[in-house]
Amino acid sequence: MKLVYFIPLLLMSHLNGYSQKWSGNTTPTYPELISHLQELDKQHKEIQLFNMGSSDYGLPIYLCVINGAKDSLKTFEKAKNQTTILINNAIHAGEPDGVNACLLWLEQWIRAEKPTKSNEGKNLPVIAFIPAYNVGGMMNRSSKSRANQNGPETYGFRGSAKNLDLNRDFIKMDASNSFTFARIFHALDPDVFIDNHVSNGADYPYTLTYISSLKERMAPSMRVLTYESCIPTLTAYCQTGNFELFPYVELKGETPESGIVAFNDLPRYAMGYASLFHSLSFTVETHMLKPFPERVAATLSFMNSLIAYTIGHSEEIETARNSAKNWVKNQTTYYYNYQLNEKQVDQIRFKGYQAIYPEHPVTGLKQLAYDRSQRYEKYIPYFNSYVAKDSVIIPKYYIVSGQEQAVIERLESNQVDFTRITASSTKTVEVSSFIVKDFKAPSKPYEGHFKLHDLKIEKQTIQLALKPGDILIPCQQEKASFIHAVLQPLAEDSYLTWNFFDSYLQQKEYFSAYVFKDQIAEILEAQPKLKEAYEQRKQLDVKFANDEWEQLFFIYRNSPYFEPSYMRLPIYEVYRAF
Repeated sequence: MKLVYFIPLLLMSHLNGYSQKWSGNTTPTYPELISHLQELDKQHKEIQLFNMGSSDYGLPIYLCVINGAKDSLKTFEKAKNQTTILINNAIHAGEPDGVNACLLWLEQWIRAEKPTKSNEGKNLPVIAFIPAYNVGGMMNRSSKSRANQNGPETYGFRGSAKNLDLNRDFIKMDASNSFTFARIFHALDPDVFIDNHVSNGADYPYTLTYISSLKERMAPSMRVLTYESCIPTLTAYCQTGNFELFPYVELKGETPESGIVAFNDLPRYAMGYASLFHSLSFTVETHMLKPFPERVAATLSFMNSLIAYTIGHSEEIETARNSAKNWVKNQTTYYYNYQLNEKQVDQIRFKGYQAIYPEHPVTGLKQLAYDRSQRYEKYIPYFNSYVAKDSVIIPKYYIVSGQEQAVIERLESNQVDFTRITASSTKTVEVSSFIVKDFKAPSKPYEGHFKLHDLKIEKQTIQLALKPGDILIPCQQEKASFIHAVLQPLAEDSYLTWNFFDSYLQQKEYFSAYVFKDQIAEILEAQPKLKEAYEQRKQLDVKFANDEWEQLFFIYRNSPYFEPSYMRLPIYEVYRAF
């Protein structure tokens, strides 16, 4: 396959002749980076730099747009109406390969006289990149935080100013950065998305690996586009550019020979987030032990290849995305909780180094190492199939109670369509209500949260009176994948799991045993089924029969005195049209 689409952009062999400033073993500081782009913005009307909003550090996050409309409003209109690529850099600021790659791309584009047409007359897409997303991490600079990484000389830190891993924040949105990212993403509605990273893990010859979205979670049109068209083309293009493209090496066991696993791109991650909105999405993972200039060149090779693919297949990409948006609006079932299908194993040809276990001179213990003098090439297990363990019938609407402003703010930031109730009504609506029956929380926080797991949910049909501020969310909309991912309580990254509703999981009222026990006979008399259950449990449960508190609480919890809000989530499903 020949790279016929955009020859001036595909100078991928080496970076000879390019500025040593970007192709050597250094990467710019955040002020240097922004200052350089501001100069390019002044010098070239085809390059625009936008201040898109705040970061937790206090400095703004910028967006650099190439081939826009030379007018801020018209540029974003053009991005939404034409094919657009968004590239995100330095979400982990210690992994700056994409920063330098984008600067080199700009330089080669300028040197090629800023072409906007391919040799075949096809249009260059709108190309936008976030120069460095993790501003706080960029400002926290050192040469020690990446113990296993080969260059550059100094670099930023993985954590943000709030010590968050921003690549876990796209649903909970604890960082100001995340709100700014949502503003950027939805202002562009990118057809193609790249998130540039550096890997960690085993040693192997590949410099350039990639993560693509789980095929099982994708709309059919995007699955075909990604796996049958795009990835084979990218593989050929990168090979022409002297970099062999290989799937991300996520180990099944201790070494690659035991197999590799397709990465589960949950919505919390940048690529998983982008996939919820049907962008053709990839994470680039260059290998940590390769020299920094080589990693930058590999990242540039992937970018150039995906740009070339986008130029040559823009109509296919647009068609696939439009089909996906229509598909998601008409789904009747939402599938979630995807688990690796270990019974289905493919084989993939892998180039590796032999794993050895020499005795370490300091510890005196045999430890894993890779002998680069012992290369092999053979088929290894490839676990690339997932299956949804759970599903739910999609309602016509969700209702979110108006007091949940943090949730509503995040829905608004992601441009979810909804109607806000503005006046009280005596009319009630039949809804399905979520009752949390059980949950577990970890003993230590994960990214600032005690993320809930092992949840058990019961649904109850109730009559709900809507109040001012409540919102009504139709499910037949383009943002449906995002909506289900955050509002279905048992979904992997739902707002419930991320602790947005913890206050409802705590009981607020109790009783005094010496007073309440005088009421239990009357309660049981009024509720024959409760009385039967109570008497049966006393007969079958010796501990219960001898524990006054347990007996009283059993009756209290099933009586009219027990608070109805306990464990009831402020999210409701509506299955009938209004």
